[in-house]
Amino acid sequence: MLPTLEVLEVDLELFGVSQNGFLPEELPLQQLSDPYYEVWETVIRKLPTLLKTKSFRVKIDKLEVLSTSRLTSMREWQRAYLVLAFFTHSYIWEAGGPSERLPPAISVPFLDVSSHLDLPPTATYAAFNLWNFTSISPGVSPSKIENLRTLHTFTGTRDEEWFFLISVAIEAHGAAIIPVMLKAMDAAQLDKPEMVINALIKFSKCVREVGAILKRMTDGCDPNVFYNQIRPFLAGSKNMMLAGLPNGVFYDEGQGKGKWRQYSGGSNAQSSLIQFFDVALGVEHSLTGSAKGSKPGFLQEMRNYMPGPHRQFLQHVESISNIREYADKCVDAGVGKAYNAAIAELSRFRDIHIQIVTRYIITPSRQQVPPSTAGMNLAIASANGDTRDLHGTGGTQLLPFLKQSRDETKNTALK
Repeated sequence: MLPTLEVLEVDLELFGVSQNGFLPEELPLQQLSDPYYEVWETVIRKLPTLLKTKSFRVKIDKLEVLSTSRLTSMREWQRAYLVLAFFTHSYIWEAGGPSERLPPAISVPFLDVSSHLDLPPTATYAAFNLWNFTSISPGVSPSKIENLRTLHTFTGTRDEEWFFLISVAIEAHGAAIIPVMLKAMDAAQLDKPEMVINALIKFSKCVREVGAILKRMTDGCDPNVFYNQIRPFLAGSKNMMLAGLPNGVFYDEGQGKGKWRQYSGGSNAQSSLIQFFDVALGVEHSLTGSAKGSKPGFLQEMRNYMPGPHRQFLQHVESISNIREYADKCVDAGVGKAYNAAIAELSRFRDIHIQIVTRYIITPSRQQVPPSTAGMNLAIASANGDTRDLHGTGGTQLLPFLKQSRDETKNTALK
C-alpha cells in the first residue's frame, strides 16, 4: 500500500489552463483595434487572394516595421502572434519556390511578440488552432465543430478551416478531463482506488470521444486539397533541405542584423492536451521513430512550441504523475484493469491518427505529383515514392514516428 501523503494542489489558472483547457477562456480577438496595426489586418484579411495571385511577398516588402509597444492585453499579443505567424509561412512558402529570407517587416515584430509569449517565431499549433477560432453562437461549447469558424486560413477553403477546427473541437472536448485526472492523482496519493477507477473510466470515454471527432476530418476536408494546397504552408524551416531550405530561413532584422533560424512546422505534437494524455497515464516515449535521421527528444522538443505556461504545466504534472505507479501497486485489481483500458483507448486514438495521416499524406504522396510550376514545396519534395522517408510538417519521418508512439503507448500497459 502506498503511504498517505498530502493532496497535490494544482492552480490551473497559474498555468494558463482555462475551463476550455488549453484554449483561452475568452474567444480570441478577431482584430487588433489600434489603427496603428490596420495595415497588418488589411493584409491578413486578403491573405488567400494575395497568395493565389502570388503578390503576398510584394505587398509585405512595401510594409514598414511596426513596433509592438502598442500591444497591451494578452489577447492582443496572441492576435499579433497569429497574424505574424501566418505572414511568416506565407512569405516563406508562397508559390514559386521558398524564400530563404524573412524581411524585417515580419521578423522584427515577430521576434518581439514571440519572446513575450515564450514561443518560437514561427507558425505553431497555438497560432493555427488555439488562437484562431471564433464561435457563431457564444455560449455553445467550442467542441461543436458546426458552431465554430476559423479567423484565418492560407487558402480560403472550407477544407482548411475544417482541418483547423477539428483540433479546436478536440481541445475543447478534452478540457474537462484535465481536472478529473489531476484529482485522480490526488486520489492515488490518498489511496482511494474507487476515485482513481472512476477517473480512468472517464478518461477512456473522453479519449474515445476525441477519437470520434478526429475521424470527422473526412467530413469537411478533402485529402487532395489538404496535401497539395494546405500542407505546403504548414511546413517549417527545419529538415527542409529537399524542399529548398538547406540552411533554414534568414530572419532579417535590418541594418545588417539577423540570423539563420530553423524551426519545425505546425504539428499536432504541439498539442498540450495530447501530451497531457501521455503524462497523466505515465506513457513514456523514446520520442522519435528509430529510423535513420531521427533525433532523440522530438516530443520534448515540441513543448518548446507550446505557450510557456502550458509547457510549464506539463512539466509540473510530470513531477506529480503517479497513476501508473499506483495502478501497478494497488491491491484493488480494478485499478489496473481501468488503467489498461485507458491505455488501450489511447492506443486506438493513435491508430486513428495513423489512418488519417495515411489518407491525407501517404496516399496523396503516391499519386500524381503537382506540376513543377507550382514551385518547390513540402508536397512536391515529399513525393518521392518512399513513404519511409516521408516527413511531417514537424520535420520527423512521419510513419515511423507515429507507429513508434502508438507502440510505446501499448507497451505502457501493466503486465
